[in-house]
Amino acid sequence: MIVLTFFRSLLFNVLFFASTAAASLGGLALLWGPPSWLLGWLHLWARSVVLMLRVCCGIELRVTGRDNLPDGPAIVAAKHQSAFDTFVWLAMLEKPAYVLKKELLSIPIWGLLARRAGHIPVDRAAGGAAMRPLIRDARKMLAAGRPVVIFPEGTRSRPGEHLPFHPGVMALAGLGASLIPVATDSGILWGRRAFIKRPGVITVAILPALPPELSRHVRLEKLREAIELESDRLYRASPYYEAEPLA
Repeated sequence: MIVLTFFRSLLFNVLFFASTAAASLGGLALLWGPPSWLLGWLHLWARSVVLMLRVCCGIELRVTGRDNLPDGPAIVAAKHQSAFDTFVWLAMLEKPAYVLKKELLSIPIWGLLARRAGHIPVDRAAGGAAMRPLIRDARKMLAAGRPVVIFPEGTRSRPGEHLPFHPGVMALAGLGASLIPVATDSGILWGRRAFIKRPGVITVAILPALPPELSRHVRLEKLREAIELESDRLYRASPYYEAEPLA
């Protein structure tokens, strides 16, 4: 079983990197068109990766609470455990704008595509000074009707690990848009920097929006509580959680 899982993971990794390279090169041809063309291209690529995961690795995606997403723009605050989380929202949402580390924009080709797609860079070394451009850019995306995706922890955590939330999510919580908590157990099947992808079901749980009338500090505490409680519940319900890691 472990040998089979290894070869299925190898096949997926080869296809994943090949498709990512092809999508990046194809995206270059769309840089001079409207951003919607590039976003549509990335949406197709992300959906193809979800399909490759199912075919190659036997990983199914289960999404609960889709009706908690409003029709208009919203701030999606999602648990981050795996590289899976970085593309799944491109597959699930229309024209999402990710909040990401500024240094990612220095990656050749990918950085150009990220800028053109409207993703929002944050200079974490700038401390509080980074909040003003973050708020400005997020407000612009929301005004254009685009959802903003942020990972409040700022980095990937292990299943069961609770990292502190970065101040960026608190800044966005004051913009008045719907704030949607999202839990996941993606790290159980696809761990941080893990070569092996276990077969099974990854759950993305979209939770009810937090009341906009709450203060930013109260919204942040309720956001943290909602994400961590539901993520912990998903771990306990997973038949794979207690398994010894393969990588």
